[in-house]
Amino acid sequence: MADGNSFVAVVNDTTTKLTRTTKKGKEKTYSPSYKTVIAGNNHAQLLGKKIGDVIDGMFVGEGESTLTGYKLEITGGSDKTGTPMRRDLDGGSRQAILVTASTGFKGHNLVSKTKKGEKKRFRYKPEGMRKRRVFRGNTITQDTRQINLKVVDAGNIGLDKLLGEEEAAAE
Repeated sequence: MADGNSFVAVVNDTTTKLTRTTKKGKEKTYSPSYKTVIAGNNHAQLLGKKIGDVIDGMFVGEGESTLTGYKLEITGGSDKTGTPMRRDLDGGSRQAILVTASTGFKGHNLVSKTKKGEKKRFRYKPEGMRKRRVFRGNTITQDTRQINLKVVDAGNIGLDKLLGEEEAAAE
């Protein structure tokens, strides 16, 4: 778990494509993601970086599992309360903005109806729906707890060997 002096890094391996079969029998391709911790001196190296910046992989991981030889792009993250970072907001502070369907807001209401003992839920998507939502700016600060990264340039050793066989997310 990440504390005040560490980040959880979720690294998406865009160089590897895997396939899986869904419940409906369709074949889906995905890129595996791996979870690691950035702590200590590497934590300080990432403070002040912004979404879209490319960083060296040697700052990600601990000990022998650092991603030396990799180039990683920062694609997003969230803070200690789970508030997502947003690319188009400058700074690292929390800001409440009015948004339509985009990052951090799906643009629909869940509506429940009860008919003859059945409870049904569906999404009602009114045209032009906007809501005020709280987001973090695009800069990594002390309050950031998770950073999402994607592989831009791969190193010699695969991510599955460096960060373990465990797959954190497969979507």
